Amino acid sequence: MITIIDYQIVNLRSIQKAFERLGQAVEVTDDPQRIRRADRVVLPGVGAFRAGMDHLTRLGLVPVIREVIDAGTPFLGICLGMQLLMSESEEFGRHEGLGVIPGRVVRFPSGDPVMAGLKVPHMGWNTVAIRRPVPALAGLPQQGYFYFVHSYYVVPDDPEVVAADTLYGVRFASVLAWRNVLACQFHPEKSQALGRALLAQFATGAPVETAPS
Repeated sequence: MITIIDYQIVNLRSIQKAFERLGQAVEVTDDPQRIRRADRVVLPGVGAFRAGMDHLTRLGLVPVIREVIDAGTPFLGICLGMQLLMSESEEFGRHEGLGVIPGRVVRFPSGDPVMAGLKVPHMGWNTVAIRRPVPALAGLPQQGYFYFVHSYYVVPDDPEVVAADTLYGVRFASVLAWRNVLACQFHPEKSQALGRALLAQFATGAPVETAPS
């Protein structure tokens, strides 16, 4: 059973349907006990970092997420769900995150010359370049196109957790792989065949990392 965390920040139907099309049993819930019993857990999301953390806190899900990750349950963070795994975000002030992966969330430097001609938010298709082979990305091309919608990106303290990156003015981490945690800045449920392939890898048992770090 794949359990999608419902923390009232996003319409979850698209990611639910994406897994169901792969023949997977899926539940959407905010029940801590059901999340704890899950075989695999997905934290999706769009929108503001602070709102996401506020909802997780109000629902009592912050310790639950940390618990299932510590227990080794395969865990997938998508878009805002990826960002919430970090220590903190600079979005509209400084806000504490889940602290699962040390690092911060920063905004694209829209006034910087490197961003000349590029709009923020970063929206649309872009290349994801695999930088480190991990089982969860097996079978994907070295450079494939995925669909993005975001104004902020993650900067992990340890560059070794970056499995793939993307260039949009600056080069940023678009996939993180750490122990049993896989996180992607793009939306696999909107990324057609390659997105389905990534979700299938996660759903069917491919380990995220080759070994815990």
